[in-house]
Amino acid sequence: MKKLLIGIFITVGLISSSLLFAQDTEELEVKGKVLQSDQVTAFKTPVPVLNVPQSVSIITDDEIRKKGYRELGDIVRYTPGVNTTQGEGHRDAMVFRGVRSTANFYLDGARDDVQYYRSLYNIEQVEVIKGANALLFGRDARGGLINRVTKKPVIGESFRSVDAGIDSFGAFDVAIDTNMDTSDSTAIRLMLHSDTLENHRDFFDGDRLGFNIVSRTELDADSTLDLSYEYVDHERFIDRGIPTSLTSYLPVEELKDYVFGTPEINTQTTEADIIRAKLTRELSDTSRVIVSLTMNDFDKMYQNLYVSKYAPAAASTPTVGTIDADGYLDVTARESTIFNVDWVNELEIGTATHTILAGLEVLETENKNQRYYKCFSSHDGNSALDNAADCTASSGQKSNKETFTLGRPMDFSQNSDGVANTTHFDQAGAFYARTETDVEITSISLQDQISINENVLVTIGGRFDQMELTVNDTRTASGATTVNDRDIFSPRAGLTLKPQENVSFFVAYSESFYPKAGEQYKKQSAGAAITDPDTFENTEIGFKMEINPDLMFTANYFDSDNVVGRADGEGTAETTNLSVDGFELELKGQISDQLYAAFGYANFDGETTPGTQAKEIPESTLSGWINYQVNDTFGWGIGFTSQGESQAKDGARSGGILPDYTRWDAAGYWTLSDDLSVQLNIENLTDTVYFPHAHSTHQVSVGEELNARVSLNYSF
Repeated sequence: MKKLLIGIFITVGLISSSLLFAQDTEELEVKGKVLQSDQVTAFKTPVPVLNVPQSVSIITDDEIRKKGYRELGDIVRYTPGVNTTQGEGHRDAMVFRGVRSTANFYLDGARDDVQYYRSLYNIEQVEVIKGANALLFGRDARGGLINRVTKKPVIGESFRSVDAGIDSFGAFDVAIDTNMDTSDSTAIRLMLHSDTLENHRDFFDGDRLGFNIVSRTELDADSTLDLSYEYVDHERFIDRGIPTSLTSYLPVEELKDYVFGTPEINTQTTEADIIRAKLTRELSDTSRVIVSLTMNDFDKMYQNLYVSKYAPAAASTPTVGTIDADGYLDVTARESTIFNVDWVNELEIGTATHTILAGLEVLETENKNQRYYKCFSSHDGNSALDNAADCTASSGQKSNKETFTLGRPMDFSQNSDGVANTTHFDQAGAFYARTETDVEITSISLQDQISINENVLVTIGGRFDQMELTVNDTRTASGATTVNDRDIFSPRAGLTLKPQENVSFFVAYSESFYPKAGEQYKKQSAGAAITDPDTFENTEIGFKMEINPDLMFTANYFDSDNVVGRADGEGTAETTNLSVDGFELELKGQISDQLYAAFGYANFDGETTPGTQAKEIPESTLSGWINYQVNDTFGWGIGFTSQGESQAKDGARSGGILPDYTRWDAAGYWTLSDDLSVQLNIENLTDTVYFPHAHSTHQVSVGEELNARVSLNYSF
């Protein structure tokens, strides 16, 4: 609370200072291909994408609707430089330029790091930012991040829409969006969605409910206040995928219809309350201050069984044999308060124009996590089959696994020897892990985007983070407490050259850092308390061309290294545990009034050590989508995603191989009247068997079969 009061005090100072320095220069450009207008978006300053020395992919709500995207994973399939990982079947998890993350997600620029599947019902656009981004986003923005921009009320307008859809698996969803013009200076927007989840896999089902109400008030001609409350309630079946072969290391395709879990055990629930407030104050034509506050409270639970070992009876009969099952129950309660101040000011100094961004962020998070590993009754200390430590001993829980006979459905009520089994997770309070973590971070950032002339732009800045992470091991009353108190500086620099108005070349360098407590705050050791965070260094060169006002081509090459933090006073050489380099190409926009196209290609190489292949980095990815509007009432679209071979684990291919694949999708659009439209989306048009991602060995996801979804949109 003290830090929040200090932040408010500094805010008043920033506003006062900006009034002194604001100049009567040309008004800031806040329209067209600009990442900052009246919304809090990723880069925060009103600079055209063409002038930004970094790679970014923007997905609008129109694109989300036409391509039939339902989750962030759908978006990533068509975005170069980013691919999905399994996320153990209960969370969004992405691989940003070779870096796996479950936490690099943001909502209106504020950290949204709890592990869950994020909905798109209230989203205006999604921004995929690639490369290290600590200056704007702080810790762990290493390989990249995803920022969701929410829909805001529109003053002076009233509109309503209902979107409902059903697919061939039986999944049904409905979303309602209502904007109410309540006075000359106020408006309220209400958004609601409800999904029932189904797919091609046995047992899979789920329900998602989301509710978001936002109010906007124009306090005066220069000030706008947005207030938002969102409620999230999700439940779904957890599917950890299928085993890999002991000889070919490929997914065992004969087991593609097998599910290694039960509806009673493999389940996830998430409930959350999210409150956001944003005050925007226009100080002059060239200066503004944005003050935002986010408070959220998440309760998350997931429990599951999955395959840890696969033993076919013979190579010729892969569906006959046994598997070893493992699993755990994990519960997280997290409360976060994030206070942000961003001051943007444009100044003329000599012949140069400076767009200055000064930022303050105060973040406080309380995280409580507890984990129980599974226990089978044959390992409860009372059976002759008890080959490991008693399940009531926390040191033995993780090693207790059981062998079961392959079957569809799997029978976990008895082991492969025919002995009755019961799976339970709570062994009389004997936690495998139980931590309480307090995170306190105060950050100050400063960035200057300098237009030296029409052809040369320089970006330079840095962020200073004062970070204190306290991790308490609460398994016992005498559990250890470790504190990591660090001061970290993260620089960013870029040079953009514009030989002509619609073309730019850029070179950039940036850094991010990764605390030893991990991105989910669950671990910390005494050694970590005296160790600097790991750093991620990214160097990038690129080219952008605005082919026409609505069509952009970008190309870039990057080289990044994850450098392991060293203990205080240690003089040994720094070590690198991940090096990734590669290039990305993207063409996206309107080629003509009737034809829209989006194509992306990425080719990466990644190593954990020289000669050791990093996991989840495909040899290449290629995607394409075109929409053609035949006439005023009908249009169609077709697209594909192609992913090269990758590994499920670092190092040896024996950890599992994900084979390459190509999947085709299609869509049709019918406008029946000004108020009514119908859309058909077909996923996996050729019914290809493919395996898009994994979590580890024997945990390979089976791609979605042919599926058709019909949706109706009614506006009134």
